[in-house]
Amino acid sequence: MKNKNVLVTGGAGFIGSNLVKHLIQEGNRVTILDNFMSGYRSNLDPFPTATIIEGDVRDQNVVELAMKGIEVVFHLAASVGNKRSIDHPITDAGINVLGTIQVLEAARKEGVRKIVTSSSAGIFGELKTMPIKEDHPIEPDSPYGCTKLCEEKLCLSYAKLYDIDAVALRYFNVYGPNQRFDAYGNVIPIFVFRMLNNESLLIYGDGEQTRDFVHVNDVVQANIKAADSQGVSGAFNIASGTRVTINRLVELISKANQNVVKIEYGPERAGDVRHSLADISLAYQTFGYFPQVSLENGIEEYVKWAQKLSVKV
Repeated sequence: MKNKNVLVTGGAGFIGSNLVKHLIQEGNRVTILDNFMSGYRSNLDPFPTATIIEGDVRDQNVVELAMKGIEVVFHLAASVGNKRSIDHPITDAGINVLGTIQVLEAARKEGVRKIVTSSSAGIFGELKTMPIKEDHPIEPDSPYGCTKLCEEKLCLSYAKLYDIDAVALRYFNVYGPNQRFDAYGNVIPIFVFRMLNNESLLIYGDGEQTRDFVHVNDVVQANIKAADSQGVSGAFNIASGTRVTINRLVELISKANQNVVKIEYGPERAGDVRHSLADISLAYQTFGYFPQVSLENGIEEYVKWAQKLSVKV
């Protein structure tokens, strides 16, 4: 995608800032809407040509301002994570549901023809069959899963009601540069930053639970390909199509940092699924998505990025 006026909500965040980087490199004119509640201003320092609007997706006026002249919307602003949603369910619903409605209404009024929204594998709940396809039963185990399901259904309903193509990308476990340590976040940054601080790693359960980790570069690729697809609306799994145990993940992180880490095991957490593995064939068949980054290479890259960040801090 090139030479478009695009809006990235949540563009200062982990995935959003990586997407902004690609969009600007391809010559697009990028507007970023972010309230910097979880995003980092420093993520946007390399992009002086981007238009940055500080504001909340729940604010109708600021969303309509950001939407002026926009052709494509990438909606990434969100309250993310099962635990965060359990701790703060009202905030979670406000951002993920009401914020999405504001974005959709502003896009409709402005005549936007393409919206790519970021959904989550959290909508599925505990898996009954694997690999999981898009038509797997949907039984979310947390408020987060419920709100992301509502978000994607809202987008797809607008695609039916109006002249808008809406694509919902169901991310599995995304990781990569610009993903910082956060107690509510992904296991990879938690483990890596604890390791760099010589702290023990806490594994919930026996560590044999599995996850499908996907590198942020592949997620960016999925967003771009989805945006470029003509006449396509629907929900699609975005993952690596492979899975690894948490115990094996710790081994890869330890190897990348060339040290031995201390591991502690604790009780399983409420809202966590036991196993996760995506079928990504529909995204491949529909708009050519295919992951390029192996977990081994991605972990090595991420550890190097985290080491540099730790030195700065």
